[in-house]
Amino acid sequence: MRGARSAKWVAGAIVVALAATACGGSGDGEGKSKGSGPAGYVSIDVGEPQKPLVPADTNESNGSYVIQSLFTQLLDFDSKGEIVYTNAESVTSDDSKTWTVKLKKGWKFHNGEEVTSKSYIDAWNWYANIKNNQQNSFWFQDIKGYDDVHPEKGEPKAKAMSGLKAVDDHTFTIELKYKMPYFNYKLGYTTWAPLPKVFYDDPKAFGQKPVGNGPYKFEKWDHKKLIQVKAWDEYQGPNKAKNKGVQFKNYTTVEAAYKDVVSGNLDMIRQVGPTDLPKYKQDLGDGAIEQPYAALQSLHPAFYSKTFKGIDPKVLQGLSMAIDRDTITKTVLNNTRTPAKGFTPPGVKGYQNLDTDVFTYNPTKAKQLIKEGGGVPGNKFTVQYNTDGGHKEWVTAVCESIRKATGVDCVGDPKPDFATDLEARDNDQVKGMYRGGWVADYPVNANFMKELYHTTAEANNGRFSNKEIDGLMNKADNANSLEDSVKAFQEVEKKLVEHMPAIPLWYYRINGGHGKNVDNVNVDFHGDLEVWAVTTK
Repeated sequence: MRGARSAKWVAGAIVVALAATACGGSGDGEGKSKGSGPAGYVSIDVGEPQKPLVPADTNESNGSYVIQSLFTQLLDFDSKGEIVYTNAESVTSDDSKTWTVKLKKGWKFHNGEEVTSKSYIDAWNWYANIKNNQQNSFWFQDIKGYDDVHPEKGEPKAKAMSGLKAVDDHTFTIELKYKMPYFNYKLGYTTWAPLPKVFYDDPKAFGQKPVGNGPYKFEKWDHKKLIQVKAWDEYQGPNKAKNKGVQFKNYTTVEAAYKDVVSGNLDMIRQVGPTDLPKYKQDLGDGAIEQPYAALQSLHPAFYSKTFKGIDPKVLQGLSMAIDRDTITKTVLNNTRTPAKGFTPPGVKGYQNLDTDVFTYNPTKAKQLIKEGGGVPGNKFTVQYNTDGGHKEWVTAVCESIRKATGVDCVGDPKPDFATDLEARDNDQVKGMYRGGWVADYPVNANFMKELYHTTAEANNGRFSNKEIDGLMNKADNANSLEDSVKAFQEVEKKLVEHMPAIPLWYYRINGGHGKNVDNVNVDFHGDLEVWAVTTK
């Protein structure tokens, strides 16, 4: 995910998404808590979402934070990446092709409407329909009948996927096109959340004022400043809010957010920027947070660009070997990252250390490989990044490392905020490479390959396409068991080294924190701060 939870791109240099486009600060009005906002509310730095607040149109970490507070899908994961049922009583299958979902009874949307099988089936059919242009429609492609509602060309042949059938109000079945042993894990992504009937009256208006079934109820969205949600007393899930509400506050820089945490005007910061990393543990004391999680930072070539179209993978292998990951993570990133050894991070099923030197600094071999591959056109390339996420320092260091090792010129291509960065990626406007931080949507290695490098993947913004890799991924999806599928994707990962769809840099650690006005700030499997569990003092 480029940020979420769900397939989400991460905005921040040092952790789950970072900030945004307008200054935050203390709240306004009366009845304040010690931090900011109404009494009993907690605040966290979360930037402006890229899209309206609809589950299947959100695949970056700013919007994901808000969606997770407003909506609850069938299941989620604990801190170890194991399944925890939320709205579902169970999700089972005898053959990995037809899955049966049983819902917990008594669940409601914030407007009082009951959550039923139809709430899910209608939502998924709407998300998948090509006419609705949802960023995450790709996630429904495994379901039988998806091609009828989302054809490659032309109009949909049907309004509903034939693989979805309601048995009763609280039971429905999902028939897939093929076996997929890890399909139940995919259901932990928020894009699978249900929708109330009111959504279909005006989807555009709904995205500005959503009605969900999650632990919080929407209150207001002051664009580019803050989004405010209120704890919903009738919520029945395991993640019931322990505070009265949350303010997701937008900051121009992580440094500004950090100052507000130290001064007591912001309760939580998801990622401390490079400038403040050396001192944040001293400043925040027991409020400092440092913890690894399942996420990976990489450089992604735009294979449609003049620079990298038709590039020999040897050149990319050489550029990878020109990056001194050890030194950069120890100095510029202040030991807050671990150099990557592959395309999958620790913490997901199938993590492995690849037997290759492609991710090891070796200037001599780097030059050799680049020369053998025909070099970089113009002997220069750019790295696109968002300036509101604390990336400038390490991008500069990576470019300097490549320049010194190989003579290839590398310069940063800054975008003012995460949303602008994503729009350039989505619209094929990246001139060279872009930095991509990807956090696990579900704890299986497939998520770091199928969702990023399959030709049809929505998040494949570099437009990498390889028939052999696609075929191997499809075969891995059809394995007889979860274990066999994980092993097959491990073989896919070894093949990726030969083709280099991206250059893995380092695994993430969250280096965030909280102020003195809140307690019980925990980190979930995806590296997100669990806002629902936070208590005020």
